[in-house]
Amino acid sequence: MNTFAFHLPTKIHAGNGSFMKTGEYIQDIVKGKRLFIVTDPGIVDLGLVTQLEDMLANQSFETHVFTEVKPNPRDYDCIMGDELAREFQADCIIALGGGSVIDAAKAIAILQVLGGRPQDYAGRDQVPAPVTPIVAIPTTAGTGAEVTRSSVITDTEKKIKLTIKDVKIAPAVAIVDPELTYQLPAHLTASTGMDALVHAVEAFTCKRSNPVADGLAIEAMKRIYPALRPAVTEGGSNQEARYELMIGATIAGMAFSHADVASVHCMAEAIGGLYDTPHGVANSMFLPYIIEFNAEADIKKHATIARTLGLVGEDASETDATAALVAEMKHLAFDLAIPTFSSLPQVKEEDFEYLAESAFQNGSTPSNARRSRSRTI
Repeated sequence: MNTFAFHLPTKIHAGNGSFMKTGEYIQDIVKGKRLFIVTDPGIVDLGLVTQLEDMLANQSFETHVFTEVKPNPRDYDCIMGDELAREFQADCIIALGGGSVIDAAKAIAILQVLGGRPQDYAGRDQVPAPVTPIVAIPTTAGTGAEVTRSSVITDTEKKIKLTIKDVKIAPAVAIVDPELTYQLPAHLTASTGMDALVHAVEAFTCKRSNPVADGLAIEAMKRIYPALRPAVTEGGSNQEARYELMIGATIAGMAFSHADVASVHCMAEAIGGLYDTPHGVANSMFLPYIIEFNAEADIKKHATIARTLGLVGEDASETDATAALVAEMKHLAFDLAIPTFSSLPQVKEEDFEYLAESAFQNGSTPSNARRSRSRTI
């Protein structure tokens, strides 16, 4: 009977067409007229940035666009963005893109007010003062970064991922519009959707779980799992699947932000830091094997997931239910054409000990359901 706190500072506007009301939704949180838009070249090519600028100009906002965010955002991307945001004297930062864009925007919001480097704020509750207000507009159904208090940035010198966790960097407003995902390629729909499923599973099974986060995690699974295959194979033509996947990803973001992730993310961030592997792909690779490893530590919760996903009936044993869950996660990754770890061209066996130790040192390792041991290298 653990004690817990639940604080969601983000106002969520969700549903088809909500993107077109961005100017209306941000009026209450923007104290000035200078909006710094953080995005990436792919979003620019889709025409979404021009749409956003035109909407905001109609309401007399002045905008500056920063497009230098890469997948697995780098520390130097954030520092460059900070310099431009300071020069522009931004009153608000709008993140239009996937999880990398939103994470970079959070770091830029910190640096604009407090200075320094992202490394200075790594860990839990290390942001000492309020930051520039953030509006998050996700264009993928995956990370849930639009409602989380976390920012994951690559330390390019150490080749590791660092995590900033502080409620002060949670977006003030999230605009969650499934229509923005209709043009997402199948492989990105697959990897980001699996990422969202991992968030729900780890929030539910980790040691920092709590009753409110559990309820959100279960609801997220119910939406994400049945929507994943059709969203990938049918694309934007299946609007219902896109809606369920997008809303499920946001709910999963709320779940893990108020619980934690665990060893799937620890391993994913280790290979992401070293090899620059896309985060969703990395999570998808490890999910079945971490479930298999963790199940003995809390077989009841893992069996509950299998029943929630409709993989077994209520009369199945917990052992059989967990075995069905492991098998289906492997099948799901195969069906969605997720690469295997061994297929990554940059993987070297001599890196394994470093990757294991890097994963073990991750701040979410203590939250994993089953305890693991470190071997100093």
